Amino acid sequence: MSHAVLDPRVAPEFPKAALPVLRDTQLRKNVAHATDVIQAKRAKLVAEKKDWQELRTAAAAIRDNVLGNLGDYLEQFEERCTAAGGQVHWASDAAEARRIILDILREEQAREVIKIKTMTSAEIDLNPALKSAGVHAIETDLAELILQLGKEEPSHIVVPALHVNRSQVREIFSKSMHLEGLSDEPQALTAAARSYLRNKFLTIPTAISGANYLVAETGSVVIVESEGNGRMCLTLPRTLITLAGIEKIIPRFEDLEVMLQILARSATGERMNPYNSLWTGVTEGDGPQRFHVVLLDNGRSEILARKTERQTLRCIRCGACQNTCPVYRQTGGHAYGSVYGGPIGAILTPQLMHMEHAQSLPYASSLCGACYEVCPVKINIPEVLIELRAQVVDQDRHKTSRLFDPMYMGMRMANSVFASAGRFRAAQRLGRTALKPFTGKDGWIRSLPGLGAKWTITRDLRGLPEQSFREWWEKQGRKMP
Repeated sequence: MSHAVLDPRVAPEFPKAALPVLRDTQLRKNVAHATDVIQAKRAKLVAEKKDWQELRTAAAAIRDNVLGNLGDYLEQFEERCTAAGGQVHWASDAAEARRIILDILREEQAREVIKIKTMTSAEIDLNPALKSAGVHAIETDLAELILQLGKEEPSHIVVPALHVNRSQVREIFSKSMHLEGLSDEPQALTAAARSYLRNKFLTIPTAISGANYLVAETGSVVIVESEGNGRMCLTLPRTLITLAGIEKIIPRFEDLEVMLQILARSATGERMNPYNSLWTGVTEGDGPQRFHVVLLDNGRSEILARKTERQTLRCIRCGACQNTCPVYRQTGGHAYGSVYGGPIGAILTPQLMHMEHAQSLPYASSLCGACYEVCPVKINIPEVLIELRAQVVDQDRHKTSRLFDPMYMGMRMANSVFASAGRFRAAQRLGRTALKPFTGKDGWIRSLPGLGAKWTITRDLRGLPEQSFREWWEKQGRKMP
């Protein structure tokens, strides 16, 4: 089943978007299995690091130092990258980033590009823009390739095809690559992908990448991966375009000693990512001879200016918060309507959308705090969620259309009822009568119409008693104080 991710500006609210996923038992089983495996591996490797909490503190300090001096570090990166032969471009929003990249591709007369997995390109809807311009983008990350060929959307930050099992992968490859009799054994599926991609690596001269880190001190781009396909994109093409959010900066080369340790353990449960590639400018006769870096703002500066929410930009996209989140476990990533799913998506997407859209996402959490406990850079996601919820409520107060919202009117009525003892008693009597047809013989309500269905769709409701405590107390001949 294909679960299309919609633009957050027009995506349905989280509860509605989650319903199809909740009904898809196979998808939920795939998500639960994958997150269980990753969490178990992570827990084992974190336990062996006796200084894990110190590493978290150090990583958070590095990221906070960056956010406090972001302008200086970005200028330093531009200077060092340019001196090494790279060209740095600044993009204020998604439209400008797309325009810059398309202009470069026109100069290269590129009709095809190979891509390393980059969530930032999905954030700016780059692939549709490339397609409209007549440029065919080929994803080289195995999971992204599966999704591209299967016309699916990513559901996880680190493992985007986490919701797809190997039998489904076999079906996708068999149909797309015209491979009859393909086995669903991992070795066979990997071999099929390798054969499909090898010719692309050798013949397409232009590549697009993201970045895990940008090192200000050296002007370097750092990319970590598990397959080696990214390294093929970094070394074989003539032209390389790197798209990165401005928050991806780290100050010094030696900061990688901390950042690479926490990223590998938190993301995939490994001591070190199998492939760690560092790229600095252009070297004659070795690798791409034209190197561009597009630095993307797209709302990040506005997040940076807010005291509580700015910690969102510490994120290193490890996905640990997704793996531990009980809400994500049940809904997967598609319900979030954005490339950024899970707890980090619940705080990042609304902010990138300037709090004008995706307003249900801050409520896609039980506030259990599990995400905060596993975050390697100590983002207090529950704290940010509460702040964003307050902003949603403040915005709603100023919308005249809320006067006609049933939920809003219901809360106003409840406020009036609870403000008066007489009205409260009358409401109890009325509620007892109105709910009687829906109350079973055991005293429980299992189904309600209208707005009440939002409660009973997932839980039962105790029916109102025949007599309230106040009524019982007064029947005993006593008076309430």
